[in-house]
Amino acid sequence: MKCKQWSSPLLWLSFTILGIALFASFGPAEKSLGSNVRLVYLHGAWVWAALIALAAAAGSGLVGLLTRLNTWHAWSHALGKTGLFFWVTYLPISLWAMQTNWNGLFLSEPRWRMAVIFSITGLLLQIGLSLIRRPTWTSLANLIFFGVLVFVLQSTDQVLHPPSPILTSESLNIQIYFICLVALTLMAAWQVARSWRCWEQRALETR
Repeated sequence: MKCKQWSSPLLWLSFTILGIALFASFGPAEKSLGSNVRLVYLHGAWVWAALIALAAAAGSGLVGLLTRLNTWHAWSHALGKTGLFFWVTYLPISLWAMQTNWNGLFLSEPRWRMAVIFSITGLLLQIGLSLIRRPTWTSLANLIFFGVLVFVLQSTDQVLHPPSPILTSESLNIQIYFICLVALTLMAAWQVARSWRCWEQRALETR
């Protein structure tokens, strides 16, 4: 992978985040939550970006384990850290959405507790993998982490999280808007993953 020295990934990422914020502020209102539902849209898009990045990390890791190519292991490492970044940063967005829409912080909510546990576990895991620097271990760990996360998500009770409330909405405008918001958020996730990959590559080249 070629990383251009003149490029400014943080600048482009800032532009993308700004675009997400602006796009989120013009989301369609909903009859029960009104304009406050825009935080729910943002929260949902952020979670989807995290899950897709973690799924990509697991997929890249699996390919790396099967092909024994370090490139796939490196992408698994970068995507795993990216997915964790979005997973951790979705927590304050979730708190904001709770307070705005339901006038309180429901910290005992099962999905919230699960998210916090996986955030702490994921942080410790990624720190350990970065210190160990074993590509195959990284790929295997990302594969197992995503598998356990999906299993726990499927088995965790949903209280403030009805199943796919946006995608099952009768409003086509809401569905199209949310898909566009997810696409924008995935663009930011790609920029983060590419930055991680380039930084790691440059670190190896300077050794």
